[in-house]
Amino acid sequence: MKRSVQKAAVLGAGVMGATIAGHLANVGIPTYLLDIVPGTLNPDEEKKGLTLESPQVRNRFAVNGIANLLKSKPAALYVPENAKLLTPGNFEDNMNCLSECDLIIEVVLERMDIKQSLFKKVEKNWKPGSIVASNTSGLSINKMIEGRSKEFKQNFAGMHFFNPPRYMRLLEIIPAKETSQEIVDFMVDFGERILGKGVVVCKDTPNFVANRIGVFGMCATVKAMLEFDLNADDVDELTGRVMGHPKSASFRTLDMVGLDVMLHVAETVYDAAEDPDEKAIFAPVDFLQKMVDSKWLGDKTGQGFYKRVKTEKGKEVLVLDYKTMEYRPRQKAGFGSLSDAKSKKKPEKMLRTLVNGRDKAAQFAWKITKQQLLYAANLLGVIADDIQSIDQAMKWGFNWDFGPFEMWDILGVSAVVERLKAEGDRVPKVVENLLASGKTSFYEKREGTRYIFDQITKAGAPEKFSESVIFLAPLKEQNKVIAKNDGASLIDIGDGVVCLEFHSKSNSIGSDIVNMMNYSVKEIEKNYEGMVVANYGQHFSVGAKTA
Repeated sequence: MKRSVQKAAVLGAGVMGATIAGHLANVGIPTYLLDIVPGTLNPDEEKKGLTLESPQVRNRFAVNGIANLLKSKPAALYVPENAKLLTPGNFEDNMNCLSECDLIIEVVLERMDIKQSLFKKVEKNWKPGSIVASNTSGLSINKMIEGRSKEFKQNFAGMHFFNPPRYMRLLEIIPAKETSQEIVDFMVDFGERILGKGVVVCKDTPNFVANRIGVFGMCATVKAMLEFDLNADDVDELTGRVMGHPKSASFRTLDMVGLDVMLHVAETVYDAAEDPDEKAIFAPVDFLQKMVDSKWLGDKTGQGFYKRVKTEKGKEVLVLDYKTMEYRPRQKAGFGSLSDAKSKKKPEKMLRTLVNGRDKAAQFAWKITKQQLLYAANLLGVIADDIQSIDQAMKWGFNWDFGPFEMWDILGVSAVVERLKAEGDRVPKVVENLLASGKTSFYEKREGTRYIFDQITKAGAPEKFSESVIFLAPLKEQNKVIAKNDGASLIDIGDGVVCLEFHSKSNSIGSDIVNMMNYSVKEIEKNYEGMVVANYGQHFSVGAKTA
């Protein structure tokens, strides 16, 4: 059957539910946003003389969710007018609207009993054949639909967005055992082509792919911080851009995510883990639990590992000393390996320099890097079937520069294996298979195409690209560049269309780009049908050069 999503519903109007609904509105899909009915009046409702039966009271959570979209920073909506596509409601009065919807996404509390109860209500109201999905960050997809009909199960899957949905590229699709392949294929295409996501298909395992590896890395980092007697601000200097991770590094990222969320995700794996070493990594740490008990959850409560305070000099950001549980001014880390790494220009060289140093900071960096490399390699085939899916999940979901298998290659697979053996670590099976096949890296380029090691065939398979996404790097290597200068390139992207790519510093527009613009207009008038202007910069352009 020919599918499309003409109307949708999001069940749960908290931050995540509202922003998912907002992104559906961004792509033009009218969406119902439903939540529970409040049990009490708030002071403002009492002043207005409203009752618990008043529609504005019964729809309060959804109405507030939409209102918060209009105030959110960064903006959750492309334009404020998109909010008009959202209709608020509640789980008691408006479940019948689900019969109008082609896509229903559940985004309620991460409790299995609540989700199971809600899906029972959904099945009574849905349009048979429409897609039902859960945005769970790690609960079992199969368990939450126990007791549902076969047809419901065939049309059900996990659909895990990353926060904030408008900006984070990763969308994990997690089929249940009985999900039809037609549904999976449609959800992948819908996610890529309509929602603009990078989609990874995952197996139904605790926390799926990105959170499984990412939260493992966070837990390992916390424990290594204790082992090497480092401070939170030390760790954030060591685990940011110098390791190919975002500037927010470890603990600033954790403050943004929320400590309660991280501990919940870690607990999911801890409860399910059978390997004692894995269980030990995910085991809770006392001072983190104290922070959660004290509501020091991060940005949403005003303090976590960092706290912004007013001083005589103005605003200052303090960092938590986990030993005393008191805040102090931040300090610069004074490690030689860190200074050496920062002196390198390329991210790959920074990472290699840091983990191959000899001081305490380098030992710390090597330990957490080694643990992540081993963990990802041992999970291949468990959380996802191929190397590309795991690497893309980490780059799209956690904004890493490199996926874990790309990091194996950067550090040198043979060199890492020698170091692992010297330190008494077991080499993962996929690494043994790689070396036994005569290869020394998981990725290799041939004629402009990257080939990725396949653990089943023991050979390289071409990197997969969605038909709805165009990547410029392979086209450049395939000699598709029509013209270029220091500021821009004109690239043939096929079907009679060219791409004008900016690549000046900060994509600032100077004479080079202007000259290439003029050349491009003449070129497409003679030889092509049209042109797009795009680039991979963090920002499209900072504007015109002033000098």
